[in-house]
Amino acid sequence: MPRVILFNKPYGVLSQFTDKGTEGSPRQTLSGFIDEKGFYPAGRLDRDSEGLMVLTDHGPLQARISNPKYKLEKTYLVQVEGTPDAAALEALRRGVALKDGTTRPARVSQTEAPADLWPRDPPVRFRKSVPDEWLSITISEGRNRQVRRMTAHVGLPTLRLIRVQVGDWQLNQLRPGAWRFASAEGA
Repeated sequence: MPRVILFNKPYGVLSQFTDKGTEGSPRQTLSGFIDEKGFYPAGRLDRDSEGLMVLTDHGPLQARISNPKYKLEKTYLVQVEGTPDAAALEALRRGVALKDGTTRPARVSQTEAPADLWPRDPPVRFRKSVPDEWLSITISEGRNRQVRRMTAHVGLPTLRLIRVQVGDWQLNQLRPGAWRFASAEGA
């Protein structure tokens, strides 16, 4: 029976267990938070992104979660610089042309800042003269820094990115740096 761990990756943590090639590096990795043996990340989350990571000890499940051919949806709360207009939102929904090809259509909506949002260290930079907004973006692929590149493409640079859902697995009330076991079916 596959085992699954849900982890709320803090900002600045690498989504791997070792930091090979940077001997003595102070960069934090998953090994500073998870001491269960035999688990591997099913997909990645950039060092400057936060939120839900799914880890498993089962290779076929890991492949099903991380391989784009399975089109497993991932949902992000994204704080962007600027105010999205209808054209920007529609472009994200249709798919945007990036250097590595056009993205699949995304589900995008404006949303409120999460009520239980934890502080980030370092804090997000704010500019008094430029507003910021929150978006909920659901994608079904996982290109390198995809959501950040998508929002930048439509003139809305990402300030903060928090993954809140992968398939049926949800972050819920899991605090940064905390993890829990979950069912392999995604609950």
